[in-house]
Amino acid sequence: MWVYEKKLEYPVNIKSKDIRMAKNIITQYGGPDGELSASLRYLTQRYKMPTGKTKGLLNDIGT
Repeated sequence: MWVYEKKLEYPVNIKSKDIRMAKNIITQYGGPDGELSASLRYLTQRYKMPTGKTKGLLNDIGT
């Protein structure tokens, strides 16, 4: 069980908006070659692995 507190680990002070950088960051997380897509590929490939070690390895990489 845990308690959710909506606060940042470090204080953030945004002085100006950078739309181009924001688009690049969003693309890296959610694009076809982004982090989310890569982790989901690892997690779905683990079901076809022949041994428990390789299943565990892909699970560790994907999470």
